Amino acid sequence: MADGAANPDLEKKSPADVDDPKAFETAVDENQKKMEALSLLAPEDGGGGGPPLLDDYDDDSQIQAVASGGTVYESATTFEDLKLTPELLKGLHDEMGFSRPSKIQAVTLPMILTPPYKNLVAQAHNGSGKTTCFVLGMLSRVDPSRRIPQAICICPTRELAQQNKSVLMRMSKFTGITCACAISPALKDYMPISKMPAVTDQVVIGTSGTLIKWIAKKKLATREIKILVFDEADHMLAEENFMSDSKRIMKDIQSSAGDCQLLLFSATFNEKVKDFITTVIKDGNEIFVKKEDLTLDKVQQYKVRVPDEIAKIEVIRDKIFEFGQKVGQVIIFVRTKISTKNLHNALTKEDYVCSSIQGSLDHSEREKVIQEFKDGYTKVLISTDLLARGFDQSQVNLVINYDMPIKYNSRDEPDYEVYLHRIGRAGRFGRKGAVFNLLCGATDDILMTKIENYFQHKVQEVPSWESEENFETVLKDAGLLE
Repeated sequence: MADGAANPDLEKKSPADVDDPKAFETAVDENQKKMEALSLLAPEDGGGGGPPLLDDYDDDSQIQAVASGGTVYESATTFEDLKLTPELLKGLHDEMGFSRPSKIQAVTLPMILTPPYKNLVAQAHNGSGKTTCFVLGMLSRVDPSRRIPQAICICPTRELAQQNKSVLMRMSKFTGITCACAISPALKDYMPISKMPAVTDQVVIGTSGTLIKWIAKKKLATREIKILVFDEADHMLAEENFMSDSKRIMKDIQSSAGDCQLLLFSATFNEKVKDFITTVIKDGNEIFVKKEDLTLDKVQQYKVRVPDEIAKIEVIRDKIFEFGQKVGQVIIFVRTKISTKNLHNALTKEDYVCSSIQGSLDHSEREKVIQEFKDGYTKVLISTDLLARGFDQSQVNLVINYDMPIKYNSRDEPDYEVYLHRIGRAGRFGRKGAVFNLLCGATDDILMTKIENYFQHKVQEVPSWESEENFETVLKDAGLLE
């Protein structure tokens, strides 16, 4: 995996920056009487050969659906049940390789696609198929014969916007629908907004700041927008600057196009976001998952107590990497730029090849680092929480929390949703995965205990950080070693 001497990979050196998602809570108000539990048939067939398909992932968590106005929706057992166009069905089956909807898709897509197209707030596991839900929702509402924007998706980072565009372009391959990516350009590609042509793509996916600039400069018309999506909505609506931008975009669309369908998707929602939702979405459907069901059973979590920072590096280098070379790619999450730089230097001095990413890099360099990791040229990626949300790489089987996530301006209060998003980078779409939490000192012990109590999930401890046999055993237990 990280054995640079035996198997040299491309090497990228850089520090990283810090992203700050907030806390969440997922319980549904007991007074809501329009609650309907939706159950689906279990898949009858397996995924066949090769890597698991998205629709092979199913879990035992209880999806709770609140349908507004007493509307009854019938969950979809096939994509054909959704009355999609032949072109979209061809994209789903032939290009994406999906044979049937995942659980969240089967419950959510009828709510999105059935007139009168009500608003939706949807929460579900990382890797459960949320992206397909809102991408298919946008594509279904677009008229490909009209060269004007009709759907917008807002993302918290440029990386997530580019990833979502990639999914949309694959799914829409046979439709003729095009998509613009509204993100700030790399320096080499910079062009003043005043000189860029007006957007004629039917779908626009981007970050809120760039979208606002395009709208303000009359480059992005909003008069025909039918559907507005917020991906990682908790982050988009909890942060003050993101919330301000989001409100401005919604207000512009409402004033020029009238009401459009709002879709809010995330793996986590906090009280601040839920308060915002109740004031903005008066008549909408809701889908939530119980808090204790949010941790993925297929991702085995472990805690490793170490005496100091040097021991953390030894565990990564001499224990996890020793066996991890056999199982796939690794993401190591750290808290600060300094930690990233120190860890990167320590590993490269030992001839381990790894890459890292930071927000202050030129955009083209960030894209290059991510692409190299996605292409498998580098197998170890060091990152702060810049990539904790929505970053899909199916070959990531190991996540290492070098530093435990904490809330902003706090010392011993965990950031629960960041933890959840981090571990969700491993075991995507039901694949097996493992997470190692490296604990150094009393504060880390407190953080881990609070996380265990919050999710009502006891994390198994590796008996000794010095024992290779212990790490080999837990990786076998996680299903990553024979």
